[in-house]
Amino acid sequence: MTTIDLTPFADMAYWSHGSEPRAEMFRAMRDDAPVVFMEEPEIEGFPKGPGFWSVTRHEDVMHVSRHPDVFCSGQGTNIPDLPQEVNEFMGSMINMDAPRHTRLRMIVNRSFTPRMVNRIDEDVRVKARNIVADAAEKGSCDLVSELSAPLPLHIICEMMGIPRDKWHRILELTNVVLGDQETVPDMAALMSAVMEMAQIASEVGEDRLADPKDDLVSAMMHAEVDGERLQPMEMASFFILLAAAGNETTRNAISHGVRMLTLHEDQRAAWMADVEGVTPTAVEEIVRWASPVIHFRRTATEDTEIAGQPIAKGDKVVMWYESANRDDRVFDDPFTFDVTRTPNEHVGFGAGGPHFCLGANLARREIRVMFEELFQWLPDIRATGEPDYLQSAFIHGIKRMPCEFTPAEVPRLEPVADAP
Repeated sequence: MTTIDLTPFADMAYWSHGSEPRAEMFRAMRDDAPVVFMEEPEIEGFPKGPGFWSVTRHEDVMHVSRHPDVFCSGQGTNIPDLPQEVNEFMGSMINMDAPRHTRLRMIVNRSFTPRMVNRIDEDVRVKARNIVADAAEKGSCDLVSELSAPLPLHIICEMMGIPRDKWHRILELTNVVLGDQETVPDMAALMSAVMEMAQIASEVGEDRLADPKDDLVSAMMHAEVDGERLQPMEMASFFILLAAAGNETTRNAISHGVRMLTLHEDQRAAWMADVEGVTPTAVEEIVRWASPVIHFRRTATEDTEIAGQPIAKGDKVVMWYESANRDDRVFDDPFTFDVTRTPNEHVGFGAGGPHFCLGANLARREIRVMFEELFQWLPDIRATGEPDYLQSAFIHGIKRMPCEFTPAEVPRLEPVADAP
């Protein structure tokens, strides 16, 4: 068996260069140490943790994800331990188990009526077009701030009724919540950002509870499951989850997608030659390649095992999605970016089970529509410099990346008349 040096995991600089430098280590772990115990890194503001089991193979990540009775989420989904009330407030449903998780998810699901979904779908096109129009005449811009980030941010803020003058502030706060280690100085700053987001969202929830409108938040606040409704602070917690998970992951998928099309002109040509036919598989390949969420944690509720390795009750188990999405036991030639890849059973939206990403379909639509608009109006868009990566072992994020394109005049679209 090959000896694997796992010490880089504890160095935050290791998590600031994208996935490529980590690929060989994850491959070695999948081959020789697919379930291995690791020390927790020292993180300022957190007590030293007891360590965790790293799970790197696709099959084992799926197993952990699809057995929530054995591997629970309610004790936290990030590696460091936090007080339970903080876990639930910051992570909403992702840090809950049944029956509370089931109740909240049912309330949210019931709010997404077919009519509401259609309105949101139409609004994605309008917002994507107008975001492209804003940048198109410049010939160059920062891809992240001007093209990738605005779409999911605007969609989520409008869905959740956040006043427009608060949208930019929400973007700033989500950047703090998701933890670039270069910009988040301490736990106090993190909690301050969380509480500010919660205050903004809870005010909207209280308003819709008292004065319902024809929008998603009103539907959520008045939906009932077994006689229970969503409370304003529960809605605020759900918004934090949406804003952080939905905004950050979708913008990073778009950013990684543009980078990969720049590096692989043959894939750009294949996609643009048949946009309608290739887009469904291309979107899935972008998500697989980007793996915007690098890991999630579970906690064993009983003595069990993973791939023959005994796991004790109370042990932390970390599923490395980034590794599972490069597993050659599942993916042919996994280190090749292939927009026509099929099948593509990636775990970029989670690995099944009750915590599969609630916003997966919305994220797919946002990615699809943004690339359709780019191909139509800025077909030669290319990254012109190396990405500035988020320093995080949790989010595979790009903070900044310059891009260039032939300037164009893009016709704007009128807002959807009854957008939520």
